[in-house]
Amino acid sequence: MAERDGKDRSGRLIEQVTGSELAGLDGAGEALWLDVIAKMDEVYSDLLRYETDLEAKNAELEEAQAFISSVIASVSDILVVVDADGTILQVNPAFVRLTGISAADLVGAKLATRLAPADRAAATDLAGGSGEFSDREVRFLTAEAVSDLMAVACSPRLDHAGRHAGAVLTGRPIGELRRAYEALHRAHQELQQAQRKLIEQEKMASLGRLVAGVAHELNNPISFVYGNIHTLDRYRGRLTGFFEALAAGGDPNELRRTWRIDPLMEDLGPLLEGSLEGAVRVSDIVRNLRRLSFSKPGDRMAVDLDKVARNAANWAARAKGGGTRIDFDGCDGALVDGHEGQLHQVLVNLIENAFDAVAGERDPAVAVTVEAADGMVEVRVQDNGPGVAPAVADKIFEPFFTTKAVGEGTGLGLWISYSIAREHGGEIALRPVPHGACFVLRLPQRGPEP
Repeated sequence: MAERDGKDRSGRLIEQVTGSELAGLDGAGEALWLDVIAKMDEVYSDLLRYETDLEAKNAELEEAQAFISSVIASVSDILVVVDADGTILQVNPAFVRLTGISAADLVGAKLATRLAPADRAAATDLAGGSGEFSDREVRFLTAEAVSDLMAVACSPRLDHAGRHAGAVLTGRPIGELRRAYEALHRAHQELQQAQRKLIEQEKMASLGRLVAGVAHELNNPISFVYGNIHTLDRYRGRLTGFFEALAAGGDPNELRRTWRIDPLMEDLGPLLEGSLEGAVRVSDIVRNLRRLSFSKPGDRMAVDLDKVARNAANWAARAKGGGTRIDFDGCDGALVDGHEGQLHQVLVNLIENAFDAVAGERDPAVAVTVEAADGMVEVRVQDNGPGVAPAVADKIFEPFFTTKAVGEGTGLGLWISYSIAREHGGEIALRPVPHGACFVLRLPQRGPEP
């Protein structure tokens, strides 16, 4: 419409010039004026087009500004724009709600005056006045007191020339977050404490199972020593009677036959040797039990995994019994660095699980194999039981997961064994086999002594 009006006005101008002033001009002058008027009409049309484009751009700019303003107003985090001197240039409604002070009163004030007295020294770092920008945790003054602790992030603001012009501060309250974190931390500590208690209980339960097997081994030498002592006590009585009769003047040869001294003296040596052997066996068992006590995390030593596996197999067999055949295939050089007691617990747990798995089989058998190759020591415990179902194969190492009946298992044995293996730099895995189940313990082999 404006372009049409312009053209109408230019046409009337041409008619007016043509009708009056061009009446007295010659042909050349008339053509010159017509060219000038055409150029004026073209320039005027361009001005009208530019005006239309400018109005459209202004409308788009107003729409973008309204969109940005609505976004800033909707942000729940506080937003404060400051210049290089720390003067507040702009705030969002979230900051107004936090402080309870109008935006008009906030704009133009120094940032330091809106901070709590204890946090005002941070105003320079927040505004970047020191040349460096750093995030801080501060409190702001409100209409009544001070705000909750706020985590404020600071971003530099540059002018069109790339020079430092101030900073943009964004923040959110962390009081609730910190309290939630502290509550979570306390819950985590309580969970860790409960976990340690469960592990200790499982260790004690494992130790109880081991002691049940050791009791059979202790019973034999103790009973042997006990019987020998009773025999030696009877021999002491016969020797006392023999010496008393000899002191009374009896015939020595007759007294030796009467008191049967010669058979007694022949039997005395084996009785003493047997009693000493039994005492040594008891001492060895007690020493092994002391060595198998759980050491401190840093007290690692060379452990012969072949020997530990043999002891674990023997103890588990005595504890479980049941007529299960156990086949052991060991090797030399199966040395690892670790805690003998913990590794003993792992192997006893694996072997006892294998005994439980074959409890209902017609010909129950458990095979324990120790191999050392490629810098690793591998102990395989395989049974001919029903095997592990694929549905539970991925869960067997999870805490509290068990396939045993209630009261027969805690679900912590394999999890603790897995954790001990990982602490020793190794692993425990379930290896697929055609029949039964095969658990594999792999540990780094101990290197040669320097």
